[in-house]
Amino acid sequence: MPFNNYKQLELNTIASEIQTFWEEEKIFSKSILQNKDSIPYVFYEGPPSANGLPGIHHVMARTIKDTFCRYKTQKGFKVERKAGWDTHGLPVELGVEKELDISKEDIGNKISIEKYNKACRDAVMRYTDVWNDLTKKIGFWVDMDDPYVTYKTKYIESVWWLLKKIYDKGLIYKGYSVQPYSPKAGTGLSSHELNQPGTYKNVSDVSITAMFKVLNNTLPEKLKTGLELFFLAWTTTPWTLPSNTALTINKKINYVVIDTFNLYTKKPIRVLLAKKLLNKVFDNKFIQVDSSQFLSLESTEKKIPFLIVNEIMGDKLIDIRYEKIWEESPDPYENRENAYRVISGDFVTTDEGTGIVHTAPTFGADDALAASQATPPVPPLLTKDKGGELVPLVNLQGKFIDSLKIIGGKYVKNEYYEEDQKPKKSVDVEICIHLKEKNRA
Repeated sequence: MPFNNYKQLELNTIASEIQTFWEEEKIFSKSILQNKDSIPYVFYEGPPSANGLPGIHHVMARTIKDTFCRYKTQKGFKVERKAGWDTHGLPVELGVEKELDISKEDIGNKISIEKYNKACRDAVMRYTDVWNDLTKKIGFWVDMDDPYVTYKTKYIESVWWLLKKIYDKGLIYKGYSVQPYSPKAGTGLSSHELNQPGTYKNVSDVSITAMFKVLNNTLPEKLKTGLELFFLAWTTTPWTLPSNTALTINKKINYVVIDTFNLYTKKPIRVLLAKKLLNKVFDNKFIQVDSSQFLSLESTEKKIPFLIVNEIMGDKLIDIRYEKIWEESPDPYENRENAYRVISGDFVTTDEGTGIVHTAPTFGADDALAASQATPPVPPLLTKDKGGELVPLVNLQGKFIDSLKIIGGKYVKNEYYEEDQKPKKSVDVEICIHLKEKNRA
């Protein structure tokens, strides 16, 4: 066939003429029909969501998809390209809830589930015309006349059918994982949502160096003295301390035992931390002394004295046990005997903190991984609710379960309260004060 000869590179004109030719001659349909008896190359488009406008990244992604399909067509395959619409997801729900001025808790109360679902269905298909126009303009060959739509019963049933097949093969199991969660939205958050503009910002927050009381009968002979010993662990999330079930150290780090006085209670204490972090933890409020000076000094001096009494490598600390730090916390529902012990993790460094990481497997991905890989695994702190379900100590609204008397029923962060209901002290501050009064921080 003859090709048009252009004296100038007028891309808009060329694109328009080619598009007109494709439509008039039904080129997309012919590309499929000419290979109708060939081996199929199956393509279901990873569907966009039409509740938002397309962006340049959609153009790029569709261009790449189209390249593969055209290549396979030229290689003689039958390439039917099925379009789709993704009609689920947090952005759809949040957009509708904002329009209707409701929250997740209002669904089934202020608005029926049926009306809420209809509003979501209407919203999610809002920009289909814009998407169809873009698809045409960029020359993306895909069947837009018979798309799969994820809210339709046929699609949902196909997903359940696939899940059943996978289950029958023994490839599905019930387990637990740590993922970002929004109490306000009432749902987990995807990696895509966590990379939206404005998601991360610098804030001032509460931190604490907590003291975990060691069970002396589990200490190596080198550290057995009859005196109480505490492991120091620094954390920027005090609200997770009630869910602690392990302390993680690095086997290659050198640790020291220190005699000193508690900065808050002024009581004498013996603590263990990484040697390289000694000067960071015992800052200008403290002064290092020798044994003769330590005996003659009191914690009432201008600077609190501290004395190095022992050194030990991290690999000698594995499986040392300690008392749980929050008395009101229930024990893990399962495998309690494997909880409250020292485990190892390569992610522990001497860049900051104490070289000992407070580990709450229900609230940290690194924590959960280290706990699951320990021998034996350390259980997450899950307890049974009134319905018999295993639950963590924080519910889906972002509040501590009621059985935690001092902090029960309170939000883990003050940001979750309405402005006129915010307490003067956050839970983080309450936990810190309580532990300090108990000589545990």
